[in-house]
Amino acid sequence: MPITKGFRALVDEAMAEVKTHTVPEVLAMLDDPKVHIVDIRDVRELKEGTVTGSTHAPRCMLEFWVDPESPYHKPMWADESKHFILFCGAGWRSALATKTLQDMGMPEVAHIDGGFDAWKKAGAPVALKAKKPAKT
Repeated sequence: MPITKGFRALVDEAMAEVKTHTVPEVLAMLDDPKVHIVDIRDVRELKEGTVTGSTHAPRCMLEFWVDPESPYHKPMWADESKHFILFCGAGWRSALATKTLQDMGMPEVAHIDGGFDAWKKAGAPVALKAKKPAKT
C-alpha cells in the first residue's frame, strides 16, 4: 500500500493550523494558574525528565481522556478556563495532537515549538517525572 501523505506533510499541515508557543513564552506562563502543561510522550520517554509542573497524558490516550463520552475521560480536560499546552520530544506529535484536540472542539490548546528537546536546550526547568493526572 503506497502512502499518499507522509508524516511530514501531516505535521506541516497541523503546524499551519495550531497555536505554537516558544519556550520563552511558556516559561513566562509557568505561574499562570490557567495554564496546564501536558507531556504527551510515551511513558518510556519520561526517564529523561519532563517540564516542571507538567501532567503526563500519553498521546495514545489523549482523545479518550478528553472526550466526556469516553469511559476513560479525565475531568481535568473539561475545565474550559484552562489553556492546555502540549509537548512531545521534538514538537511533531504535539502539533498533531493539538490539531486533533482543536478538531474535537477545544479552543484553548497549543503546543511548544521544538518540544522537550527545545525546552532542555533552553535550560528551562526539568523535573524527574510528570505529575499523574487527577483520578476524579
